[in-house]
Amino acid sequence: MQKLKDILYKISIESVHGSTDVIVNAIQFDSRKITADDVFVAIKGTVSDGHAFIDKAISLGAAVVVCETLPENLLSQITYVQVADTNTALAFLAANFYGNPSEKLQLIGVTGTNGKTTIASLLYQMFKKADYKVGLLSTVKILVDETEYKATHTTPDSLAINHYLNEMVEEGCEYCFMEVSSHGIHQKRTEGLHFRGGVFTNLSHDHLDYHPTFAEYRDVKKSFFDHLPKSAFAITNIDDKNGSVMLQNTQAKKLTYALKTYADYKAIILENQLSGLQLKINEQEVWTRLIGNFNAYNLLAIYAVAIELGIEKIEALRLLSELESVSGRFQYIVSNGKITAVVDYAHTPDALENVLNTINDIRTKNEKLITVVGCGGDRDKTKRPVMAGIATNLSDNVIITSDNPRTEDPQVIINEMEAGVSAENFKKYVSIVDRKQAIKMACQMAEANDIIVIAGKGHETYQEINGVRHDFDDMKIVKEILEQLNK
Repeated sequence: MQKLKDILYKISIESVHGSTDVIVNAIQFDSRKITADDVFVAIKGTVSDGHAFIDKAISLGAAVVVCETLPENLLSQITYVQVADTNTALAFLAANFYGNPSEKLQLIGVTGTNGKTTIASLLYQMFKKADYKVGLLSTVKILVDETEYKATHTTPDSLAINHYLNEMVEEGCEYCFMEVSSHGIHQKRTEGLHFRGGVFTNLSHDHLDYHPTFAEYRDVKKSFFDHLPKSAFAITNIDDKNGSVMLQNTQAKKLTYALKTYADYKAIILENQLSGLQLKINEQEVWTRLIGNFNAYNLLAIYAVAIELGIEKIEALRLLSELESVSGRFQYIVSNGKITAVVDYAHTPDALENVLNTINDIRTKNEKLITVVGCGGDRDKTKRPVMAGIATNLSDNVIITSDNPRTEDPQVIINEMEAGVSAENFKKYVSIVDRKQAIKMACQMAEANDIIVIAGKGHETYQEINGVRHDFDDMKIVKEILEQLNK
């Protein structure tokens, strides 16, 4: 419990009605979670406006209301704090309430369209192997050293972020690696956090259901780097045409990585096989277990962060060679029938193209490449035909199916995908609404040495249909089907 005045630090306040000397128990932005002496922060969300629930929060015991628009009737026993932006206020309230835990850790943020999960997760893995206590905030999971919590968003809300960062501090963690999404930046969830460094991976077609234009999507990512302090470092993929944009206004130490152009951290791919990558990084060779050009970029970013955080170069290369792929990111098995199945989270055109190009670069072309792909419902519709076009251009056979249809009709999503298949590729694909049946058909089509790619869901262990989540794990299902076919 703390005094209200002690957690208002750095918040831009327009007016205060009532005492700031009151003792507060907790901060909430969900009125249903309010208990006695809590602070209720009224957030204007995409679905509902928290200002409509101020009376309910007070009836449940809220002692303080933080809002953008004051209620018409102000109660004498309640303290009202009026601010310009409650999202920003919530972020600073949360940071102050938990004692600004991000200042007690080396917090690294990773942003970009693709690669965030892999880079953050492998940095966690690397620093654990180097015997540090480490935290992870990612799409796949949240880790407070070795204690795991379920993740619900790529970037959690600011209350959750500071709660977990505080847990990490109490657990003795020295580092935290965090995925930073465009939604999280735009909704001010990362305000009030002290970052030691930031990484930009790449920018491609995604989240245009949320951001009205690609320019806004880019500029939101850029704002993360704009706010890094002088004491931080900013590492950007200079091979991406937006890489240099990220560094334009940052005060942080500017660093670059690349495969194609001159950079502070430069890699050359010497070998690219299904068994791994042989890289030359800044004139030093290293063999890694990860596969593909896109992972060469990920590994290079990881190496750069490790060096900037003080790990010796030889030690960083040794640790790089021991890293293992992240769940649902180019995760593959080889069946007894010598069929290779690859499960990948690729749910953007760029990510799908990367995965399929990687396989095409490695394979001999004496085997078939069979791709199972779908697109999520209630999300950016413009990428649907693009992804079907990429899949049919780069595969021998394609099965278009459901991903997470959510509240949309899966057949409508499939129809919109099919519009992107060119006439010369019509014979390459079929569509099957049921995702399990689509995976089964891919397995039945495959022969020895063929490669099946199941794209879109990766690490997810559910399928969301009409708002209900059903158990569904691509890797588990393809394993079971291949085992049954080999009996």
